[in-house]
Amino acid sequence: MTVFGGEQAGFAADAEGAAVGFKLHLHPLVVPGEAAYLVSRQGVTALRGGHAETLVPLLDGTRDVAGILREAGRTLDSASVMSSLDDLMAAGLLRLHPRVVSPVDAGDPTRTAEAYWDLAGLDGAATAARLAGGALWVESAGGLDADAVRRACAANGIGLASDPDAADLTLVLCDDYLAPRLGEIDRAHRAAGRPWLPVRGCGAQPWIGPFFRPDEGPCWHCLSARLAGHRQSERPLRRALGIEGPLPRPAASLAAGRSLVVDLAALETAKWLAGIRDASQGELHTWDTLRMRATAHRVDRLPQCRTCGDPGLVARQVRRPFVPVSRPKASGSGGGHRALTPDQMLARYGHLVDPVTGIVKEIRTAPHSPAGLHSCVSGPNLAMGAHTLAGLRTGLRALSGGKGLTETEARVSALCEAVERYSGTRHGDEPVVRDSYRALGAEALHPYACQLYDARQFRDREGWNGRHSSFQYVPVPFDETRPTEWTPVWSLTGRTTRLLPTSMLYFTRGEASADGLYADSNGNAAGSSREDALVQGFLEVVERDAVALWWYNRTRQAGVDLDAFHEPYVERIRAVCAGIHRELWVLDLTSDFGIPVFAALSRRTDKPAEDIIFGFGAHFDPGVALRRALSELGQLLPTVCEARADGGGYAITDPEPLRWWTTATVAAQPYLTPDPDVPARTPDSWGYVPRADLRDDVEAITDLVRERGMELLVLDQTRPDLDVPVVKVMVPGMRHFWARFAPGRLFHVPVQLGRRSAPIPYEALNPVPLFV
Repeated sequence: MTVFGGEQAGFAADAEGAAVGFKLHLHPLVVPGEAAYLVSRQGVTALRGGHAETLVPLLDGTRDVAGILREAGRTLDSASVMSSLDDLMAAGLLRLHPRVVSPVDAGDPTRTAEAYWDLAGLDGAATAARLAGGALWVESAGGLDADAVRRACAANGIGLASDPDAADLTLVLCDDYLAPRLGEIDRAHRAAGRPWLPVRGCGAQPWIGPFFRPDEGPCWHCLSARLAGHRQSERPLRRALGIEGPLPRPAASLAAGRSLVVDLAALETAKWLAGIRDASQGELHTWDTLRMRATAHRVDRLPQCRTCGDPGLVARQVRRPFVPVSRPKASGSGGGHRALTPDQMLARYGHLVDPVTGIVKEIRTAPHSPAGLHSCVSGPNLAMGAHTLAGLRTGLRALSGGKGLTETEARVSALCEAVERYSGTRHGDEPVVRDSYRALGAEALHPYACQLYDARQFRDREGWNGRHSSFQYVPVPFDETRPTEWTPVWSLTGRTTRLLPTSMLYFTRGEASADGLYADSNGNAAGSSREDALVQGFLEVVERDAVALWWYNRTRQAGVDLDAFHEPYVERIRAVCAGIHRELWVLDLTSDFGIPVFAALSRRTDKPAEDIIFGFGAHFDPGVALRRALSELGQLLPTVCEARADGGGYAITDPEPLRWWTTATVAAQPYLTPDPDVPARTPDSWGYVPRADLRDDVEAITDLVRERGMELLVLDQTRPDLDVPVVKVMVPGMRHFWARFAPGRLFHVPVQLGRRSAPIPYEALNPVPLFV
């Protein structure tokens, strides 16, 4: 509400010789004896005062100040008129025109355009003049009709440049944001210091934005890195066909949709050239023409971008020594001792989930999940490399996923696994040294120390690989004399740098490496801090090592007294299992490290095929280890919970788990059940003493590894654009739970623990590879 009669001055000097009127988006209406009202698309403003009814009708833009004073002077004094004009101008309701004009038809396009800019808070006349004299260049890289776009821009008062170098802005039309030509356009505009706006007009979902500005914000290469991440399925076909850019796609649009995006492009261009600046211009906007839904997608700058950032950032980060710092553990941090709670993690990193510009398209509840259990999936598993035809089949780990005691925990877990896999994928900016193993000397670590394949596995690799999934893939023997790429890792036990083959440390998006080696996800972990990630990665190494010792030796293990833990989740998953005719039990797999490791198992009881499934968990706190094992079992339940007696109903087609589920029984596999001669474990079996700081956990881990004469290696895989701490933890000699049978812990630790009287013969190892 604006009230007449203030004590302001100075209006007369600014308005001398100019026409004075309300801004064109305002329509004045007078209610005699009550007030004058200004009606606009934004609402109604009341102008109250004894002389409002006299003054308001005079402010129609056809009079200058002298004319207003002359006509209002019949009933008002000049001082009060000028004071009221000052108030109206200060409130942003009046506009000045350099000359007095005649009344204009309200439907005149020039008048309505100026009204729009008035509505936007600008000077309508001045803005329209600026646009008309502005300089827009329209460039086509496919997609929309460039002439149609130029006509739409002209219809909106936008002046076109005669050549690209004279333009203030370039509007770039394309049919794919990953078209290689856009990279060339971006480089040229950055060099020229000129902004540009991409528009994709084809398909059912047009795209507009962001505005790429050479002086700030992300560049096209930052955006393309995220967009390409959602096109991984195209890579094998592009490689086979020798196509550099995106795969060609047929045009699919209606004339109405094309007109819509043409006009939207003209609108965004006009706003930019008018001087409007807001955060939305840094976003990529999509318009779903099928559902009438507009969505804004955040576009982040990559600090390590080769074009607009520091391309050496990741290499320097990897080369730095890993020095743990104090990280107090947060209360309520869910299924582990972490520096942030699940809610805090989701609030900080939830923007990484986006179908266009995120690293994860979506996080959704896992299909077929039983009610009461929380399991989520978060897109393709980048750690999977299809080395063989069998590896291309749908498997248990084809998707990244997560689980938890609550929906939020499960979503955060799924997000962290996706971040872990994304960060552990090779992006090309990792530090490498190219040389042979023999030439590098003691700093280099032989890949066999981590691979742990037996010579007999190498000899039979072709037959083995033909029979098993890619998880069990045996690579070619390593050539010690052939130069290959090596990446530094930090030894916490030795406080020095070691070198490992780069291909063992980073996933290659399914592409074969030149040295025949490949990375797996063992020890990869994301966390709320680097210390948190290291602890989680190490616990996974311990867990899988302990599982391998049990599984391949087929030793009987002590059971776990579930009731002694007083864990609410125990009753929840018990009820779920009982409701689908399943038994549930847990084994203690704790190895020589003394860290609680559990295997939760369940079988069907109402049909011949027992569909035996398992979940594993490790943690210093036995209660947390138990929850992890049970929640991982719950994560696997959807694959079998709808299995039928006729052999159908399984949620996957991978032959290895299907063979196990339909043939394995606890009667034939007694190592799956608790050892009846050993008392069941309780929480007191470990004497757990909590530590309040994650740095203390890291130091305890380092001591545990050093005491066993082993080496603790860590690789910082954190991506600066994500800012989610990710590490890969390795302890050479410790086992993966996949079938790797080199001499070492797999044979002698069970003897040390009293599980076997002598090392198991190679031929007697469990012939069934663990398949999770």
